[in-house]
Amino acid sequence: MSKIVKQEMMGMNGDTACAYAVKQCNPEVVAAYPITPQTIIVEVFSEYVANGEVTTEFIPVESEHSAMSTSIGAAAAGARAYTASASQGLALMYEMLYIASGLRLPIVMTCVNRALSAPINIHGDHSDAMGARDSGWLQLYCENSQEAYDTIIQAWRIAEHKDVLLPVMVNIDGFILSHTLENVSVIPDDAVKKFIGEKKIPVVKKPNGELTPYILHPDYPASIGAIDLQDYYFEHKRQQAEAMNNALKVIKEIGEEYGELTGRTYGLIDPYMMDDAEIAIIVMGSTAGTAKYVADLMRNKGVKAGVLRVRSFRPFPRDDIVKALKNIKACAVLDRSMSFGSYGGPLFTEIRSSFCYECDKPIIVNYYYGLGGRDAPPNLLDNVFNELKNIAETGKTGEEIRYLGLREGEKDAVNYKAELVSFKDLNTGKIGGK
Repeated sequence: MSKIVKQEMMGMNGDTACAYAVKQCNPEVVAAYPITPQTIIVEVFSEYVANGEVTTEFIPVESEHSAMSTSIGAAAAGARAYTASASQGLALMYEMLYIASGLRLPIVMTCVNRALSAPINIHGDHSDAMGARDSGWLQLYCENSQEAYDTIIQAWRIAEHKDVLLPVMVNIDGFILSHTLENVSVIPDDAVKKFIGEKKIPVVKKPNGELTPYILHPDYPASIGAIDLQDYYFEHKRQQAEAMNNALKVIKEIGEEYGELTGRTYGLIDPYMMDDAEIAIIVMGSTAGTAKYVADLMRNKGVKAGVLRVRSFRPFPRDDIVKALKNIKACAVLDRSMSFGSYGGPLFTEIRSSFCYECDKPIIVNYYYGLGGRDAPPNLLDNVFNELKNIAETGKTGEEIRYLGLREGEKDAVNYKAELVSFKDLNTGKIGGK
């Protein structure tokens, strides 16, 4: 007999899917501050609170920094805590992100990925989350609203696992997913409650050897986050690194368990037609859906094309990726954020370094794309596959760092060479014109 639970199909966008999943998880505390394109999540959740559908303490705070600070305090006191943010809001949290992970607090947050200013842009790319890639948070990237719903539910189990105890950031592409209506299969409230279970408090050892719950509680006096100098800081950072490595296994295990419940299994990567592929696009987030569609079109032309979607950026699944690409001749890594001054984008540098000690490796090129929410339609990805086909046939890489969908004509600003004038010259009124 199938163990898959009965599910209901609902029409939801990515934001409402996240809010609905959080409602079913019913955390003790939600700290809320609005920012486009995340605002829908906390707005919808506030309605659940007002309607008495959850028992959550809903705390509207004065900033995103306060939202994370509140989540840290709640989690340290033993509560399940959730918040959501995007772009400049996530950037304002950066200081507290390191504290949340350093204190080993299993907070769950949705980041509705959006470009960072300046110039001001409210649309989706991965710049915000990539700025926090070394903050000690797990980072999972969703392809669609269904995965956003499913990942929020799994995130509690992952974060609270005894071998992990780290916060989890669930990423969805701003506007592309957050505001687009899709069919989402939801499982019953009681099934969610049973799946995530009751939160367990970790037991730690005091310096004197006594055991105590890791919690801010009057019956168990302890300091959490006290000063940590040369004597133990290094060791605590190593513990975080080990916990992140442990998460590789935990994400898979919980994804498989969730698959037994829903029929939808999740792992660290999502390979599409990679078994016999010779060329491949590697990507994160919603663009994977377009890439899979274009790969189908290439297959119809006799081209052995595949797509590898990286779901877990932190921890980075190096071994799984190397295995998935072992027979690939040429691959393109698509980065939806820039790493200024680095040789390639964040995902590209991770992929390329993964093959440093491998004897057999594909030719790897990098494409920056979709910054500030710029579309990545099928024709652009078709061009990528065609360029990969040529690279695989000739063995000639050409430019390793490329730009996809960028205007680069003579009259465009990208080719403008700035001149400098003195402040004195400005006061003459002679500067101006074409």
